[in-house]
Amino acid sequence: MAFSASSAAPPAGATGVLVLADGTVVWGKGFGHVGHAVGEVCFNTAMTGYQEVLTDPSYAAQIVTFTFPHIGNVGTNEEDIESEVEGAVGCIVREEVTAHSSFRATREFDEWMAGHLKIGLSGVDTRALTRRIRVAGAPNAVIAHSPKSEFDIPALLRMAQDWPGLEGMDLAKTVSREKHHGWEGGPWELGKGYGASPKAGPHVVAIDYGSKDNIFRNLARAGARVTVVPAETSVAEIMAMAPDGVFLSNGPGDPAATGSYAVPVIRELLDRDMPIFGICLGHQLLGLAAGARTVKMHQGHRGANHPVKRLEDGVVEITSMNHGFAVDNAALPDGVEETHVSLFDGTNCGISIRGKKAFGVQYHPEASPGPQDSFYLFERFVGMLG
Repeated sequence: MAFSASSAAPPAGATGVLVLADGTVVWGKGFGHVGHAVGEVCFNTAMTGYQEVLTDPSYAAQIVTFTFPHIGNVGTNEEDIESEVEGAVGCIVREEVTAHSSFRATREFDEWMAGHLKIGLSGVDTRALTRRIRVAGAPNAVIAHSPKSEFDIPALLRMAQDWPGLEGMDLAKTVSREKHHGWEGGPWELGKGYGASPKAGPHVVAIDYGSKDNIFRNLARAGARVTVVPAETSVAEIMAMAPDGVFLSNGPGDPAATGSYAVPVIRELLDRDMPIFGICLGHQLLGLAAGARTVKMHQGHRGANHPVKRLEDGVVEITSMNHGFAVDNAALPDGVEETHVSLFDGTNCGISIRGKKAFGVQYHPEASPGPQDSFYLFERFVGMLG
C-alpha cells in the first residue's frame, strides 16, 4: 500500500498503519502485537538476521524498515535472541509474512512478534519509505495494529509529534542489566548450541549500556572471563572486581546523554591506564571521554554489508552496523587517532587513544560480518590483557 497524506478511514483490508510526525499516513496489514508504539523510523539493509535485529537493545525506541522484501519466512527460535530486554518496538516489511521454512524454527514470526510485544506492518512500499528516510532523515512516527481497523489517526499523529526523538535521550538506563553477574556461554555451533565459558584467563568487566549477548560470547571465545555490570556502575565497584580490562558495550540513545554518567567513569579508567575496548555506543562514549564529540547522523548506518577501511594497512572489512550517532572525525582532539573509516560516507568507524591500551569501533564484529572479517578485534583486546 502506498503513501497517503490523508487521515481518512483505512482502505479495505488495512489492519495496520504508520503515522509520521509530518502527517504522512502509510496503510498496510498489521501483525504481531495489537496496539501502538512510538519511535524513530529507520531502515536496515540486511538480508538475514531479522530476529537478531529486533532483539538488539541498540534499536530501543525504533521502528525498523527492512529493505529486504521477505522478512519472517524462516520463523524464529530461542537461540537467535540477542537480549531479553527491550529492542525495536516494531518493524515494517514489504511482503506479507508466510509460514516458516527453517528446520531451526520453533515459532512463527507473527506469533513471536506478538509474544515480544512488537508491532509489525506489511504490504508497505518499503523502497519508497527508505528513499524518504534517505532524503529527509529518520522521522518520528507511531506504528499501530488493530485487527478491527479501528484507528484514531489525529490522536496517533499528536503522539508522533509530541515524542521528543532520540537526540538528547538516554536509553541505556532502560535496557541495562540491574545487577552484575558472571557471564556464562561461548559461541554457538549447529547441533551443539552455545559453548562453555573459560574457567581461567584474563578478567574483563563489561559495562552494559544495552548489550548484545553475542559480544560476551565472543569475548569468552577469545579467552576472557567476563563479568557484566550495569550502566551506572562506579569506578570503585569496577576496580573491586580486579579487572584486567574493561569492555564498553553497544546500546541505544544519544551518547552525549548517556555520557553524563558514563564519561567520568571511562575517563578515570583511562587515567588508571586500564585497557578498554568499546563497540558502537561504547566506542562513542570512549571518544567523548577522550575529548571528542558525537553528532546525530542524517539517516544512520544499519545493515550487514557496510565496507570499512582499516587505516593501518588499507584492508577493507565488510561489517555489520547499527548506529544513528557518530564520533565527529572532523574534530578529533590530540591523542585520539582515527583507525577505521566508512567507505560509504567517510564517517568515523574506529579510534584508538594514543599512549593507552584503549580502542573502539563503531561497527559490530560479533554479528558475523564478512562473515569473520572483524573477529580479530576480540583477540586483539584479550591479547593485550596478558
